[in-house]
Amino acid sequence: MTIFVQRKATQIIGLLGILLLGNAGGCSSAPDNIELINEQVPDAALGNVEYHTYVLANELFANLRPVRQSRYAVTGFVPVDSLAYNENLQHPLQLLGHQLQEGLLTEATKRGFTAQEFRLTQDIIVSDRSDRVLSRDIELLTAMGRIDYFITGTLVHQEAGAIVNARIIDAQTRDVVAAATRFFPAELFWQTEQVTSRNGRLYRTENKG
Repeated sequence: MTIFVQRKATQIIGLLGILLLGNAGGCSSAPDNIELINEQVPDAALGNVEYHTYVLANELFANLRPVRQSRYAVTGFVPVDSLAYNENLQHPLQLLGHQLQEGLLTEATKRGFTAQEFRLTQDIIVSDRSDRVLSRDIELLTAMGRIDYFITGTLVHQEAGAIVNARIIDAQTRDVVAAATRFFPAELFWQTEQVTSRNGRLYRTENKG
């Protein structure tokens, strides 16, 4: 009887030892799992243009409420000095003005505002390489409907990025009913830019990494 009890005790102690080792092993593997999850998280140091546009839209639409009858047109954002797009500008954020037009059209629509697409053509344009319904050719566009508000803005290019000044303008009174400003870093589109432009002159920067 004593031998039987001792064997049972030995078995129980052995099982407890196995359980304790299993738990210890599980604890030691936990940090590895956490590190793996962290590696899968995108690096947010540079940010992204969608996030900055979202924050800009939050400020721009903060005090406005959607009205079903009001229609908004979103235009491109242009450099503050010329108020015109410069295709020869050598800057990492050269296309930021166009992207802001597309991004704020999306943000306005998601918030319940009715946005007008004034670049819509009368028919589908079919070519050898593409088919589309958007154009900048005035002769191909459909008649523009009523526009109550314009969403537009200016860009101030700097070496490290661009200051974006956005505004919503009443089409009838020309009153600015809302405005917002945000800095967009140059690394949004390319992390490393070897050539930049300042005051019409090109400058080459060296990668110190």
